[in-house]
Amino acid sequence: MNQQNVVVVTGASSGFGNLTARALAEAGHIVYAGMRATADRNAPAVAALTRFGKERGVQITAVDMDVQEQESVDAAVDHVMSEHERVDVVVHNAGHMVLGPAEAFTPDQLAEVYDINVLSTQRVNRTVLPIMRRQGRGLLVWVGSSSTRGGHPPFLAPYFAAKAAMDALAESYAAELIKFGVETTLVIPGAYPSGTNHFAHAGTPADTTRAAQYDELYGRLRSTMAETLSDIFPAGREAGEVADEIVRVIGLPHGERPFRTHVDPSRDGSEVVSITYDRIRAEFFRRIGIDELLTPHASL
Repeated sequence: MNQQNVVVVTGASSGFGNLTARALAEAGHIVYAGMRATADRNAPAVAALTRFGKERGVQITAVDMDVQEQESVDAAVDHVMSEHERVDVVVHNAGHMVLGPAEAFTPDQLAEVYDINVLSTQRVNRTVLPIMRRQGRGLLVWVGSSSTRGGHPPFLAPYFAAKAAMDALAESYAAELIKFGVETTLVIPGAYPSGTNHFAHAGTPADTTRAAQYDELYGRLRSTMAETLSDIFPAGREAGEVADEIVRVIGLPHGERPFRTHVDPSRDGSEVVSITYDRIRAEFFRRIGIDELLTPHASL
């Protein structure tokens, strides 16, 4: 590692976020693991990270950050700034999955999923980007989903739609921030059947009556979906490799980081489509004369 970065990881109480926070700390970075309810529901996660930091002799701190509340985000970043006067990297990891027939989710539920997975990144960006722009340097790492361009199953529509929106938002930010010295990398995990709480903590439709109307024709298929995803998942692969890839990206020199990188053991096709997609995007930028907004690794 060439530089010790001050890193904020959102949604770090469990799953990819928690694994990433730990891996970054062990790599020598100063890590703030953002999570909500640090004094009650997530108090055990806070205690576990504190023990981890002491046992490994690394710099990792849980910070109370509810990404659905702007005041909470502002307070968390203010805390980081009071201790280090800079924020070098933000890992946009916070998110929530829902599982069920799309029709059975109320519009308010779709808005809630969008808020957690997309608007949360906007709240964090509006707090940290003025800092990064003043620094003239920074990195946004967006944890996306291979569902955006790869093969994916049904009954996860609100979550997949939100992840696709986040991906589009990240692309625009990449072009709009490059002249400020702020880089963008999208890390795209595939579906990991274990090592995260995505399926275990998945939300369900509020309209249970409509959801039940799908049971006769789709109930068995839906109930076995997690099992079938596990069947195509290669043995020996673990969710921690997503954290390892984030560590690798952050450790690269400025200007050498990839625009998009995949960690997809099941090979659902996202990487294949993304190679073409990113190349077309880069070619379009060149056609309209804005290729100065492309990073050196905007496409493969």
